[in-house]
Amino acid sequence: MTVHHRTCPLCESMCGLELHADDGRIGLIRGDRDDVWSKGYLCPKGTALGALHHDPDRITEPMVREGERWRSVTWDDAFARCEELMGSVLGHGKDALSCYIGNPTVHNFSLSRYLGLFIGLAAMPVIYSAGTVDQWPKNLTCQLMYGGMWSIPTADVPRTAYWMVMGGNPQASQGSLLACPDILGELDRVRERGGKVVVVDPRRTGTAARADEWVPIVPGTDAAFLLAVVHVLFGDGLVDLGDVADLVNGVEEVHAAAAPFTPERVEDTCRVPAATIRRLAHELAEARRGVCYGRIGLCNQEFGTLASWLVDVVNILIGSFDRPGGLMFGKPIAWSVTSLPNPDVADGVVAGRWHSRVRGIPEVLGQVPVSCLAEEIDTPGDGQVRGLITIAGNPVVSAPGAARLDAALARLEAMISIDNALNETTRHAHVILPGCSALEQPHFGDLTHAWAVRSTGRFSEAVFPPPPGRPAEWEILTRLGGLCAGMRNDEIDVAAIDDGFTGALAEMQGLEAAKVLAQYDRGGPERLLDLQIRTGPWGDRYGERPDGLTLQSFRDAPHGIDLGPMVPRVREVLATPSGRIELAPAMVLGDLPRLAARLERDPDGLVLTSRRHLRSNNSWMHNVAVLVKGKDRCTLLVHPDDAAARDLTHGALARVTSEAGTIEVPVEVSDEMMPGVVSLPHGWGHDKPGTRQSVAREHAGVNNNLLAPVDFFDPISNNAAVNGIPVEVAPA
Repeated sequence: MTVHHRTCPLCESMCGLELHADDGRIGLIRGDRDDVWSKGYLCPKGTALGALHHDPDRITEPMVREGERWRSVTWDDAFARCEELMGSVLGHGKDALSCYIGNPTVHNFSLSRYLGLFIGLAAMPVIYSAGTVDQWPKNLTCQLMYGGMWSIPTADVPRTAYWMVMGGNPQASQGSLLACPDILGELDRVRERGGKVVVVDPRRTGTAARADEWVPIVPGTDAAFLLAVVHVLFGDGLVDLGDVADLVNGVEEVHAAAAPFTPERVEDTCRVPAATIRRLAHELAEARRGVCYGRIGLCNQEFGTLASWLVDVVNILIGSFDRPGGLMFGKPIAWSVTSLPNPDVADGVVAGRWHSRVRGIPEVLGQVPVSCLAEEIDTPGDGQVRGLITIAGNPVVSAPGAARLDAALARLEAMISIDNALNETTRHAHVILPGCSALEQPHFGDLTHAWAVRSTGRFSEAVFPPPPGRPAEWEILTRLGGLCAGMRNDEIDVAAIDDGFTGALAEMQGLEAAKVLAQYDRGGPERLLDLQIRTGPWGDRYGERPDGLTLQSFRDAPHGIDLGPMVPRVREVLATPSGRIELAPAMVLGDLPRLAARLERDPDGLVLTSRRHLRSNNSWMHNVAVLVKGKDRCTLLVHPDDAAARDLTHGALARVTSEAGTIEVPVEVSDEMMPGVVSLPHGWGHDKPGTRQSVAREHAGVNNNLLAPVDFFDPISNNAAVNGIPVEVAPA
């Protein structure tokens, strides 16, 4: 038996693990008590890494589809087929090719660092991503306010005295755009030191159950609630910009914008009493080290941009911004390739540089809603998408308008998937190129450290060697990028392209490319990681700072390196054209009339909201028996009053209908839902023919995105609104 120490790569929590391997198989997995970050904490998903690696359904060899049958092929044959497919599609023009990028790319050692290279090589006119279902409003507001779409501040939970959580459930997510180990333990510690935790959410989540107070709110009305909080802050003299007072533009504009949104005006829409709104505003401001944190429920709703913006506005107005215990920017030891400045928005954000072909939707930060993908495939005409590359994503389950997308993918002339699973999406591919398992490759967190509550890092060596002769994901991406650019396989020099990429990144850090490349005898993500560390804030800059960090420093510290908590750094982060925090972007304020009209809307009827579970990770961990065993988790949560009014019975099937479709799902009657709101988990619907997910098929559940209308989205950011969907519910 051998013992391995590594970081779990599944989410922002980044728990340190101790893995016991015996004769090529993983046995015990437990928390690494010596890990400088997590100190022994882990969640059930981390214990399943061995099951993921040993999953008999996992694809380990390239596969080519011929009709309805799949066959394993060599890597050379797989890339030859890819070249053939790409050549056919490119014959229709570059507009005929697109790609979809899933969010597991953020946590993958290769994909996270080389996705930008692929995008640059492929030069596709339009790409789609899970970002427009997840966090695009936050990217947009951070670009507008701070000058960087990935300059996302997060809650300094370990030092806060008052934590307001909106639209997030860290008990299940372990933190999202918030990297903090043992998040429920930190919640308890807030209370132990005399602080308070308030959860504003339509559901009494696992986080709300541990908090001091649960405040139910109607999905999609968070922006109105927060504007009322801002109204109170100004009206009651609670505004204090604190340490950033000399950096903020637009305070008076925000004051004027919030003036009409009194607590009394919004209470019927939000179903939060005006007195409660006023009290919470005072508590948050008077805590002195209070912080408001908003996550996915604020992003993927019809007013996602306004809600995401207002979270930061509130923290700035109460003096909790860039201050310990408040909303702060992480300080990564190694910068991320993803977070490098985007020259397209150097002079500010201009939406609508191009529009989607079918609906004419203007792009925002280079993307249109992922719900546009199906219509771009199945609508004939110039620019019709005929070829698609999917990278670690399952949009047939995770994208709105899922039924139409499922049908559209079957019409593609060419589809190539980088994926380890034959799932609801990749079953339509012509070629599947599998990556390594998490245990067959190294790991060092990339972008997630940008919102970590401490500056730490840990390098994990691979537990098992990858099969001989197989390319790593970064090599697959590079070769596919070359094919998309019209190159032949025999023209693509992966090593030379990698040298050019790494050299360009070195020059962006003020170094001479040739001298940096001369330091290494091989390329790939480990070389790139060494560059990221050495040119980071504590790096040695290749000898300029002899005591600085290198990748070897982390190899010599197997349990990680901790350089302390977050520090005030907004002045070094700011990259807006003005060099100041833009509190009142015109692009955002322009959406206030739409919100005002929402206050006049008839509040009757049910609305649907999504949810997740501690043992789930979107759609891709349902093939692990230990994580899906037990009672059915894919149920419709209904408040007892709503169930009684509609003759719904606990355990019986209900028919749920939206303008997009109808599903049938078991009912779970529970007062954890507020009246007027029902909830379905996302990531299920594993009942499609032609997949290879034997465990997931036994626990298929239903796909809640069959109910998500393609035209229900936040028009400011293009993010899907999968929370707050009007539905009708009746016995099946």
